[in-house]
Amino acid sequence: MAGMWYEEFEPGQHFKHAWSRTVTETDNILYTSLTMNPAALHLDEEYMKANSPFKQRIVPSLYTAGLIGGMIVNDLTLGTTIGNLGYTKFDFPKPVFHGDTLRAETTIQDKRESKKWPNAGIVFFEHLGINQRGEVVHIAHRAGLMLKRPTEDAAAATAG
Repeated sequence: MAGMWYEEFEPGQHFKHAWSRTVTETDNILYTSLTMNPAALHLDEEYMKANSPFKQRIVPSLYTAGLIGGMIVNDLTLGTTIGNLGYTKFDFPKPVFHGDTLRAETTIQDKRESKKWPNAGIVFFEHLGINQRGEVVHIAHRAGLMLKRPTEDAAAATAG
């Protein structure tokens, strides 16, 4: 299993995820087309030159969140998560532009046993998206329902 079990998470743990990705114009066009987002700030270079302090198109914030959210999966949650329970923070302090290379870092904020799921616990994550200049472009605080490590009894019951 690539992901971590509930018991392996401890508040204060910090992860610098190995994945990074340079955001392209194609990423922007595909994402805005798939999500039916015709906003000029994502698609119209000339409009942005004339009407924006950034003077260039901005990559959609939800694309940024999805990319950062995907970068953490292999290290933390692949095969060991039941699902997201919600976000309490979802900020974008700096814009992302075509050509920016993003990476992710995660800090475990807290964890607790699940009251509903005896085989799982809730882990509270802070995910950061960081560009090549070291600027934070995305901050997400989320709660994830994470599986506990299977016990020998549970493994025997599913095997037989």
